[in-house]
Amino acid sequence: MTALVRQVTSEFVGTAFLVATVIGSGIMATQLTDDVALQLLANSLITGAVLVALILTLQPVSAAFNPVVTAVDAVLGGTPWRNVPPLAVAQIAGGTVGAIAANLMFELDAVSISTHDRSSSGLWLGEVVATLGLVLVIFGAIRSGRTDTIAYAVGGYITAAYWFTSSTSFANPAVTIARMFSNTFAGIAPASVPAFLGMQVVGAALAVVLVRAIFSSTNSEELSREGALQR
Repeated sequence: MTALVRQVTSEFVGTAFLVATVIGSGIMATQLTDDVALQLLANSLITGAVLVALILTLQPVSAAFNPVVTAVDAVLGGTPWRNVPPLAVAQIAGGTVGAIAANLMFELDAVSISTHDRSSSGLWLGEVVATLGLVLVIFGAIRSGRTDTIAYAVGGYITAAYWFTSSTSFANPAVTIARMFSNTFAGIAPASVPAFLGMQVVGAALAVVLVRAIFSSTNSEELSREGALQR
């Protein structure tokens, strides 16, 4: 297999497991308790844990699981632009498969379009903040030469961002799109998706500015040749 095929496969599998975890843990939490705070706690801790596991496992090949992270990596010189479309498609397709798998595991319809409306200025700002922070954490680790910490940094950040952002930190277009297909705790109504995607792009763009302002490009250039996210 070529390097790109391995990367596409890694992104597909990783994003599928990520979305299956986000949706599946939300379903399990609502089955076990009616306490919304406990439901969110379970959802956030389990999502953070699986991110650590998936990134540790797949980072040697490709472990972005997120189209905006892949695009930012290209902007900063870590991934060739020609690789961005196939990687993004793999992430979206993998996320959709993960949503279907989660639904089926809990004996729900394979696809059930979410009716969970998430539309307000506060939620949109939450997505800007969530995505900005996620991208800053990832590329701050890369530019400071600490790629071995990315798994723990991302897992910890997402666990926290579930709680401190109003949107519960989707921060990922592939995950956002996939969550349309499950009318459960973690779902999002299709009408709410475009604004979330737009705010994620805004957050990522702001993060690029901050990363360039805060961190030296020297380590980034060296790590890009090694391939910190996509090898």
